[in-house]
Amino acid sequence: QVRLVESGGGLVQPGGSLRLSCAASGSNFAINAWGWFRQAPGKERELVAAITRGAIANYVDSVQGRFTISRDNVKNTVFLLMNSLKPEDTAVYYCNAVYDYSGSYHPQYDHWGQGTQVTVSS
Repeated sequence: QVRLVESGGGLVQPGGSLRLSCAASGSNFAINAWGWFRQAPGKERELVAAITRGAIANYVDSVQGRFTISRDNVKNTVFLLMNSLKPEDTAVYYCNAVYDYSGSYHPQYDHWGQGTQVTVSS
């Protein structure tokens, strides 16, 4: 069973930056596409960024130009650099492998990691 471990969250002031990391272990094959999701209190989990094995990235409009997703294919790791953070970015952030179906990405694994809390507040 694949285990996903996220790290790098914390408390940051508006306008600040954080870099999240996620490592996958227990997989005998490389992850094709990665996604970063977030879930704010009282809201559904949403996909904010995805990256293919060939490093083609897609972002939700609310983070476009501020967040950058990247990956290390050798280490089966994905990163999310978050700049110009806003209070509305406050959420628990999760990673998961994703697959493309009908033009949108969906999480591949039913089980999730513990996530990493990002809090943007002055």
